[in-house]
Amino acid sequence: MSGFRDFSGGSPAAHVKTLGSSLDEDDWDSDAQPAAAAAAAAAHNPFASQQAQVLQQLQQAQARPPPMPFLVGRPSAPAAPAAHQPAARPPAAAAADWREQQTDDWLLAQSPSATLPPQPAAPIARAHTVAAPPKPHRAVSPLPPAAPPAAVAAAGARMPADDAAAAAAAAAAAQASWRDEKEPDWLDLKRRSATVRAAAAPTPAYAAPRASVGPSPRASAGPAQAPQFRIPANLPASIPAVSLSHKHLPTADADPTFASFAPVSEMGINTTALAARFPFFTASEIAAFHQQFAALDKESQDRVHPSELSTLATKSGESFQAVTAKLTQLNLNDKDGLVSFESFLKAVSKIREEKGVTVGRDDKKIVLHGHNENTTHTINEDEKESFTVHINQQLGGDKDLKARLPIDPRSMQIFAECKDGLILAKLINDAQPGTIDERVLNVAKKLNTFQMTENNNVVVNSAKAIGCSVVNIGAQDIMEGREHLILGLIWQIIKIGLQAFIDIKVHPELFRLLEPGEQLEDFLKLPPEQILLRWFNYHLKKAGHNRKVTNFTTDVKDGENYTILLNQLAPEACSRAPLQTKDLLARAEQILSNADKIGCRKYLTPKTMVEGNQKLNFAFVAHLFNTRPGLEKLTEAEMAQLDEWLFSSEGDREARAFALWLNSLGVEPFVNNLFDDLSDGLILLQAMDKVHPGIVDWKKVNKPAPIASKFKKVENTNYVVVLGKSLKFSLVGIQGSDIVDGNKTLTLGLVWQLMRDHVVQTLKSLSRAGQDITDADIIKWANDTVRAAGKSSTMTTFKDPSLHTGMFFLDLLHAIKKGIVNYELVTSGNTGAAKMNAKYAISIARKLGATIFVLPEDICEVKPKMIMTFVGTIMALAKSGVLSA
Repeated sequence: MSGFRDFSGGSPAAHVKTLGSSLDEDDWDSDAQPAAAAAAAAAHNPFASQQAQVLQQLQQAQARPPPMPFLVGRPSAPAAPAAHQPAARPPAAAAADWREQQTDDWLLAQSPSATLPPQPAAPIARAHTVAAPPKPHRAVSPLPPAAPPAAVAAAGARMPADDAAAAAAAAAAAQASWRDEKEPDWLDLKRRSATVRAAAAPTPAYAAPRASVGPSPRASAGPAQAPQFRIPANLPASIPAVSLSHKHLPTADADPTFASFAPVSEMGINTTALAARFPFFTASEIAAFHQQFAALDKESQDRVHPSELSTLATKSGESFQAVTAKLTQLNLNDKDGLVSFESFLKAVSKIREEKGVTVGRDDKKIVLHGHNENTTHTINEDEKESFTVHINQQLGGDKDLKARLPIDPRSMQIFAECKDGLILAKLINDAQPGTIDERVLNVAKKLNTFQMTENNNVVVNSAKAIGCSVVNIGAQDIMEGREHLILGLIWQIIKIGLQAFIDIKVHPELFRLLEPGEQLEDFLKLPPEQILLRWFNYHLKKAGHNRKVTNFTTDVKDGENYTILLNQLAPEACSRAPLQTKDLLARAEQILSNADKIGCRKYLTPKTMVEGNQKLNFAFVAHLFNTRPGLEKLTEAEMAQLDEWLFSSEGDREARAFALWLNSLGVEPFVNNLFDDLSDGLILLQAMDKVHPGIVDWKKVNKPAPIASKFKKVENTNYVVVLGKSLKFSLVGIQGSDIVDGNKTLTLGLVWQLMRDHVVQTLKSLSRAGQDITDADIIKWANDTVRAAGKSSTMTTFKDPSLHTGMFFLDLLHAIKKGIVNYELVTSGNTGAAKMNAKYAISIARKLGATIFVLPEDICEVKPKMIMTFVGTIMALAKSGVLSA
């Protein structure tokens, strides 16, 4: 690049200079080239000669700069680095540069009557220019009165009268936006004004009309059109990577749940039009691929180098080599060797056509490929939209997210927004309040890789702690925006939040759903889906309806059962009129309108109801139950019976922690009820084989699950006891039949020893000599580590009463990672504050990457088993070396 720079913004000199050449000023190598370019254009531009004369007159007028006393004392712009300064500039040329930079805006401000010659036709039609809203007025320095330069007056005499008003408006705008006393603000204003030059760049055929155009170093070198507007000062700081064209975006009148989304992408695309042109892609897939393409297109010009298409090609299911070869074969690279998004679609479409890929596919299924083209992942567009609306509604008022929400449900923006972990962390706390101490989260607008990793460590380990299956999900997967993994995690979090209220402690009236002769304990062993179906059928039966619901797919898709259920829950608002409608989609809309009357329209759309989407129907029914259970209150006798059962189930917290630990090992099936799910011995044998690989001889095991024969179950659990004794577990008096029968005390004792052994084996593998680790070794290491960090807290045993304050654990975490604990947030540890300290310590440990299942209550109550696993896990984390990497 040369030393020639355009600081004129919207001045007449800038217009003449732009119209007089077919080259951008950044491409000029010397000061002589602008005039040469103007002369060269005279042969084919009817106005070139006239423009060259005006340019010459302006240069003559600038030979003696007008007085500018208002610039005296103003801080000068910082000098450019030496690497960017032109070498050996002649004094006259340097003075001309300075004069142009200082006087162009002054000329316009002083000459409201200045006019320009007629403009040649521009490559972009005027219909594509969009008038920007007026800028807010700013405090500006006064401009001295001065006579218009003769050159500008001469130019004005030759300009058509209909452009005089436009020139006057431009002069007023220049005066209003003149730089003020703050040099950084002036530079920012000039950068914004400079972006209008890119308005002459060719608009992609598939792009939606743009309201603004950003600067691009590699912008098209075609003839430039004079800017028709100024860039507004209040542009959004960040723009989503992908969006739909305006005519496909939902409006506030259409559906309030889809209204007021984040700013539209500058490179908006019409996915419907593109899907029609490239039938091998669905509109949803095009939106997904465009998000990936936009991430590669750092300069926002719809062009990338073919070497950058590796990840995108793999996502499309084709090899990088095949895509680049097809681009070359079809001659789809431009003169700079770059590839547009449309060219990429053409190349992949041709490859798919040659492979004989079927064109007709479900437009609501987004097919994405994994690390290689042979791995395919599919996400459901309806579910993505519904989950995004849920996030917008539940987190819209969060102080750390209000600038990022709402997210357009019909774009792929949700996956980009989840990369830093903040939305997922907040969603976990919405589903299970208090799971994450938000004081440990990094909440800045821009996070570095390390901070994003910390947030996502908190997300993954907290998701495990609330019962999500995240065996194959890591912090890096979230940071890479793996769509199928992120959407699956979001659904698990939402589902756990919905299920949290399907609890007899929250809704004691669930006692009403017991069938004759059924014990409460047996009823509560049912999974939440079965309890919801029981509730659904309870109301259908009470309404005298002869149908039953056994699933959330085929049994609800015709809407009949939903109509009866809503009428039973709220007869004053929800009639049975939808049953008279034959068209299922129309009936579904009437049903959801009824649900809306009682504040329960969420998750479902008419389309997903009729299609029988299992996840969304479950979410709709769960939300309906949580909002309008419609069950009668219990009598005093029934409450007494319930209280007796709740008192006898106080050991549930320990059982929950053990179940979560087993799930973290990746056992199959997922453990929901510890005692029932362990009764056939298969999960225990899997856990033993993961803690001690190869210890289980699977030829001796009865499988697969479920095992109906009690005799075969006892054989498996007896084998568990034999293996436990070989590992030196204390299993006196325990037999396989105790596990099959669900003996709580004995089963908890066995699982605890296996969990402790897992911690010990992890520490043993990290020790230098591979020696066994005892409880005394763990306590000694913890005390020595805290003392070495200059802290005075200690612990004598895992039962030490002083541990209830949480201070020792915070000191231990500070010792293994300096600065990780903000002691300004730590309290003295009295009764009310001890739980906050415990919660803070647990969240910091998860932030560092520890997988733990201890609860704040376990620390406050000094539960020795859980405290042992907590300290042991921190010790393993410290010795693993990951904190020093």
